[in-house]
Amino acid sequence: MKEEKHLKVSAIKNGTVIDHIPAGSLFKVVEILALNRCKSQLTLGNNLESKLLGAKAIIKVADRFFADDEMNRIALVAPQAKFNIIKDYEVMEKRMVELPDTIVGIAKCMNPMCVTNHQPIPTKFSVVSKKDVLLQCCYCDKITDQEHLIILKSG
Repeated sequence: MKEEKHLKVSAIKNGTVIDHIPAGSLFKVVEILALNRCKSQLTLGNNLESKLLGAKAIIKVADRFFADDEMNRIALVAPQAKFNIIKDYEVMEKRMVELPDTIVGIAKCMNPMCVTNHQPIPTKFSVVSKKDVLLQCCYCDKITDQEHLIILKSG
């Protein structure tokens, strides 16, 4: 019998593990949470086997904990994501993301005539549907679905 080999990513002592990210959304999550500017140890895994998603991504961020509003921002692209809060190598808390009722400054309005595409005004959307993400622009009323969602570059 052939012995299976398992490669493991090192555990983090304190920080956050973001699990159940759809594989195609990994870099959108990195952008939304501005992890490209993170100074802590950051581990990214993509196209990992998942019973829930088929293929998933995972992010480990040492010494960083996220506020509820930060976590919920990624619900746009990873609605089943789970944040595991790690302290002394143990999972202390598991939190699911929840799409807020209003989204500000994260996504681009798809209407080329919208004022947010011509003036330095932050975008603002009302969430019409949380299950199949649908956003309605508060300025021009254009509705954007998850498939056509464009995440704005952070800072």
